[in-house]
Amino acid sequence: MPLTNLGSAKVSDMSNNVDDYEVDTMSTDGPRDQDETTYTNENWTQYFGYYKQIPELKASIDAIAKWTIGRGFQADEMTTVILDKVKGWGEDTFNTILKNMIIVRQIAGDAFAEIIRNDKGTMINIKPLDPGSIRIVADRKGRIKRYEQITKIKGGEDKKFQPKDILHLTKNRVADEIHGVSIIEAVENIILMRNEAMTDYQKVLHRNVYPFKIWHLDTDDTSKINAFITKVEKTVNDKENIFIPKGNVEVEIPSISSNSTLNPLPWVEYLSSFFFQAVGIPQIILGGSQEFTEATAKIAYLSFQQSVEDEQRDIEAQLWSQLGLRINLEFPASLENELLSDQKKDKTQGAVQPNDTIAGRGR
Repeated sequence: MPLTNLGSAKVSDMSNNVDDYEVDTMSTDGPRDQDETTYTNENWTQYFGYYKQIPELKASIDAIAKWTIGRGFQADEMTTVILDKVKGWGEDTFNTILKNMIIVRQIAGDAFAEIIRNDKGTMINIKPLDPGSIRIVADRKGRIKRYEQITKIKGGEDKKFQPKDILHLTKNRVADEIHGVSIIEAVENIILMRNEAMTDYQKVLHRNVYPFKIWHLDTDDTSKINAFITKVEKTVNDKENIFIPKGNVEVEIPSISSNSTLNPLPWVEYLSSFFFQAVGIPQIILGGSQEFTEATAKIAYLSFQQSVEDEQRDIEAQLWSQLGLRINLEFPASLENELLSDQKKDKTQGAVQPNDTIAGRGR
């Protein structure tokens, strides 16, 4: 009989088996010790695919653009006349061009448009460009030297632009980088986890409708087995019955305890909430009702308003800096005055009234 002395017990060492979570270090891709530093967004097609296929991402980015444009722009008469003549690809307005560029800079980090001028140098049009085809070229000091449009035509030549000929809107530019940063970069893992969970749950639901079965066939003939598989799959696809000679086949449906598997819905819901928090869009903005009370909904709305107004100020400043045009983007609807009014009401209702004092003396 083996010895069972507890004194011989040993403690395991998990330090080498479980890795601590770490974030990779990163450095900026600003100018180096060379005459020119270039940047081309190699992730544009991937990020554009996310925007096209992930509904919550598209809704969030579109909401940012819609609220930033708000009720349109206000400007002096001369500026309004100039911008009213801007037609983009022919059917655009200045508002739709701005909305387009705001969406693109959220997706790609940078949005570009060609500034088209007449012979006198006056701006007559603005035409949005594909950000994946634009190469930013900076000099040794980190200032943009020129832009290059990479041709999409086989055998064609790249087109070069001076900085004054390109309207360039960046998003979340950091340190000495010569480009912006996509909003998708920070939420990509959340998007993937949420959609993986939803795909897994889709399979679970399908298994509830068409349960997994084990077929015991009284044969090992491959051709007969394949023929039987074809017949069974046809009954499933056509929703028909199958008739089998008795004793040739047995069907087993494996049962799984209802509590033996994890319910993915709370995880999906958590990832959804985390996603909207990460992109800074309250779900109430998109028509959701996740906020618990009217007060929390108003605070969420007011917080979103600050983000939108920051976006508007940035767009206004860039248009003045790059085009020499001063505009004012109007916010759709502010709750700030209503919140201040509510606060005054709360203070008034919570104050001690004269009757309260008198009643207290009479006790």
